[in-house]
Amino acid sequence: MDFDLSKKQKMIQKEVRRFAQEELAPLYSRWDREKRYPRELVKKMGELGFLGVSVREENGGLGESLLTEGIVCEELSRGDCSITMSTHVAGHLCARVLEQGKQEVKKKFLEPFIAGEQIPAFCLTEPDCGTDAAAIQTRAEKKGASYILNGEKSGITGIMDADFAIVFAKTDLEAGARGVSCFVVPCDLPGVSRQAYDDLGCNAVVRGSLFLHNVEIPESYRIGEEGRGFKLAMEGFDVSRVYLSLEAIAPALVSLQETIDYVKKRNAFSRPLATFEGVSFPIVEHMSLLESVRLLCYKALWLRDQGRSNTREAGMVKWMAPRFATNAIRDCIILHGHYGYTKEYPLEQRLRDVLAIEIADGTPQVSKLVVQREIMGREFMPYNYKYK
Repeated sequence: MDFDLSKKQKMIQKEVRRFAQEELAPLYSRWDREKRYPRELVKKMGELGFLGVSVREENGGLGESLLTEGIVCEELSRGDCSITMSTHVAGHLCARVLEQGKQEVKKKFLEPFIAGEQIPAFCLTEPDCGTDAAAIQTRAEKKGASYILNGEKSGITGIMDADFAIVFAKTDLEAGARGVSCFVVPCDLPGVSRQAYDDLGCNAVVRGSLFLHNVEIPESYRIGEEGRGFKLAMEGFDVSRVYLSLEAIAPALVSLQETIDYVKKRNAFSRPLATFEGVSFPIVEHMSLLESVRLLCYKALWLRDQGRSNTREAGMVKWMAPRFATNAIRDCIILHGHYGYTKEYPLEQRLRDVLAIEIADGTPQVSKLVVQREIMGREFMPYNYKYK
């Protein structure tokens, strides 16, 4: 068993960390205040090869492992843990789907995303269903060589700046999950409208609702066969949930290091704060938990790279990482005293942003249900159990 990264992974990690420190971190708070999506830096990410890292080379990506892509997501999140929700979480989900589309779709949508020229949005959730994704009501009706889409998607990351959306819609209302199909929808088409949310955090990547009213798209914009949409949607979550977890861990570890530096220099009662166990022990506890979950994230991605199931591990890290990261950043604020509560430090923004990760791609309760199913069996799930 080797816990070391490869030489190439270390080189990528170093380069991405430098970019995050020099390009993302200095403007992190500004984008939050202005609620502005940093398209110019996403373009630069594309030029540097930081987008679509695991996309196959023949489709314009680097063809690297999921573990390598996870490292890129983690390192970027050290500088800005909100932008990666769009570029590497929604981005991975969309790229994975687009890779299975026709050549026309790859050329028009996948390649521009990898180049940082177009912003994607992953549209599954609706006002009346999130976790129960098979219950979606958005409709796609076949009409000649086209589809007509009607419906509403809600809580969509980055939708206000998206150039195109991956939309899941029912082509057969009576078939449940088997009636869900997948489509790519340009956001500038007639009948497409959007409404922004005023969120607590991740303000540079504005969430919102997508409305589809008699939106017509060509049949070639359908991804895969009719009825395969639900499977396409679910396949990506065991990876995106791990990326979200690394996205939460990264700013927490940065916050802890900043706090360590602070308590070493700050004196109280003629001695450094770091010498007080009430100060140092919480830091030790947070570092221990976060490093443990980080390793489990790496294992989860490694398993997937080996073609093995990582559903259990993805569920585990998804409920732990944002919870532990939130607790760590909160204590970092407290250990900085009244300074930590000001907007002079990025701690309060990191806390707001990481809170969003606890909800994204499934709440902690959903993640625990996934783990329960994996370790106890589907027959012991609450919705499957037959009471005598």
